[in-house]
Amino acid sequence: MALLKIRKVGDPVLRSKAKEVVKLNAQVIDLLDNMAETMYKAPGAGLAAPQVGVLQRIIVVDVNDENGLIELINPEIIRTSEEQTVLEEGCLSIPGAAYNVIRARQVKVKGLDRKGREIIIEAEGYLARALQHEIDHLDGVLLIDKGIKIPESNQL
Repeated sequence: MALLKIRKVGDPVLRSKAKEVVKLNAQVIDLLDNMAETMYKAPGAGLAAPQVGVLQRIIVVDVNDENGLIELINPEIIRTSEEQTVLEEGCLSIPGAAYNVIRARQVKVKGLDRKGREIIIEAEGYLARALQHEIDHLDGVLLIDKGIKIPESNQL
């Protein structure tokens, strides 16, 4: 496994729409492994392939709950709750900044695992937020598009 370079705000790849993965192969598996290692080392709760310069619809998420590491290929949100919450978020591609972001409290996400099997995740709270955040990256959407920046003196 290898650590990957996390792209920072201003890099055009972060504003590009990622392409669907059409073939699961060793490169995709290696990317999943390297993304997870990079996310843990950063440290972060999630990472999307565009954040490491790869325009493929792949994310990894680990919010330190009973789900452990979640790897999703071609993830899509298939349902969101009407109830929303506003919470502070950060992003590995925007180091040191925090934003208040409105997101659905619950989501249902569909994608493929590393073996090509369809999986469905029903999530709420922090996991739902992390999944929405990473899927946004696949469409070139960043925190600065959705959130209100928190002044540094108010950040934790």
